[in-house]
Amino acid sequence: MLENKVALVTGASRGIGRATAIKLASCGATVIVNYQGSKEKAEEVVNTILANGGQAESYGCDVSDFESCGNMIGEIIKKYGHLDILVNNAGITRDGLLMKMSEEDFEKVINVNLKGAFHTIRHASRYFLKQRSGSIINISSVSGVSGNAGQANYSAAKAGLIGLTKSVAKELGSRGIRVNAVAPGFIETDMTDAMPESAKEAIKGQITMGRIGTPDDIAGVVVFLASDASSYVTGQTIAVDGGMVF
Repeated sequence: MLENKVALVTGASRGIGRATAIKLASCGATVIVNYQGSKEKAEEVVNTILANGGQAESYGCDVSDFESCGNMIGEIIKKYGHLDILVNNAGITRDGLLMKMSEEDFEKVINVNLKGAFHTIRHASRYFLKQRSGSIINISSVSGVSGNAGQANYSAAKAGLIGLTKSVAKELGSRGIRVNAVAPGFIETDMTDAMPESAKEAIKGQITMGRIGTPDDIAGVVVFLASDASSYVTGQTIAVDGGMVF
């Protein structure tokens, strides 16, 4: 399905990014597993892909740094000659009520979750335009659609990703480049594992399908958006939340 494609997945050392990288590789793509601080975990993802017959390598880069993103994209192009799929998954949380939220916590989340996507798209788009092809998938969140108390910074960044997706889709669509967003709901990750069971059960009660999602639920939709099966889909935000928000 994705043979001869090169994919970059940011924040791919764990959770949704990890599952996405492994799924893309299983479909034939060569995957660059981006990480910032978790080199060991990124290498574990790479080794898992290699053990299953796929192709992958890790690349350390802080996506909030514009120049570093440019160097990363440039090195990928230099080595492989092309980049076909960009998944902007890197994200952090600094939760807290607005009245107690520091400017630093607000700015850090925006810089990684929103500006990081701008940085990679800005640098990758020049190559996509030359190729007249490419698929960009931005990982947003239902928090960016409906908001969430205690996550003003995170919700603002994820809502911004949806606006960025729609705008870039309009700018690049005529050149064969598709840009879409995925909005995960409540997904089993390291962050949610730390929550009390009572809190998880309360959230599960809000989900129409009655279960918490898995990273693989998200990865499957990302693969669809990366593939030719979605060749006429752009500018869309697909909620993958089990019916939590609609």
